[in-house]
This record gives sequence, C-alpha cells and structure tokens, in this order.
Amino acid sequence: MSTHAHSHTHTIEDIVRIMSSQGLRITDQRKTLAKLFAESPGYLAPKDVYEYMGKSYSGLSFDTVYRNLRVMEELGVLEQVVFEEGVKFKLHCREHDHHHHMICLNCGKTYPIMCCPMEQTTAPADFRIVKHKFEVFGYCKDCDQEEAAAAQS
Repeated sequence: MSTHAHSHTHTIEDIVRIMSSQGLRITDQRKTLAKLFAESPGYLAPKDVYEYMGKSYSGLSFDTVYRNLRVMEELGVLEQVVFEEGVKFKLHCREHDHHHHMICLNCGKTYPIMCCPMEQTTAPADFRIVKHKFEVFGYCKDCDQEEAAAAQS
C-alpha cells in the first residue's frame, strides 16, 4: 500500500475526532466503521458494510448500520454517491477546495475534477441552491484494458 494514495483522506483518529467534536458518542461499532473506511480506498455499499460489521457484532441490524452511515455522511466524514445499483459510501476527501469526482465503475478508483460545473450555472431567481452533487462515471485505464481484453476472448 503506498501511503501517497491515502494522504488526502482521513485517518481513523481524524474520523473519531470529527465524530466526537460533533457530539457523537464514540461506540466500538463506530470505531470499527471508522477503521473500515480508513482502510478502504473505494466505495462501499451499505450491504458490504453490514456484512463486514456482522462478523464482529452479531445481531447488529442493517438499519443501525445504515443509520450510522447516514450520520457519518451528515458530519462530513463520509461521501455518498448514488450508483446505478444503489447508494455507496466512501471516506470524505480532506482537500478543502470544493471538487467533484470521476469514478471508475469497476474498481471504484476516483479522480478529482478540479473545476466545478456549477460555477458556470446560474440558478433561476426563484431558486436558492444550498448544495449540489456531481459525479462522472467511466473506467480507469487498468479496468478499461481488462474490459477490452475480456471482450476479445
């Protein structure tokens, strides 16, 4: 694992600090969630998170897991992206400048888009924008080559 890839994301300590500074009780479960996301470079579906958590906490409901993911997203620890097959979460980038992502549909690798399309967008007078999401989906070079190779065989 190169440390470079993770330099712009939060460590477990960061995540726990953010959660507790927002008044969230730091339970064992939430620490485990923090660890899972700190160690996962890509996006995780709530089902994946639930299955992972079920190994350590038997009897944990999907509802509880999902609620924790939502809370962590609201605190800005996680980012949520809607894929065709449903919602997935990943650690929030630590870069403070606002940016969007291009996301590989196969491996989940993300690339920042440094300009924001919203800057060229003017809202109608009777509409107040409070937030927006923007994602671009495709295939990274490695996955694209795999796709092409698979298509030929």
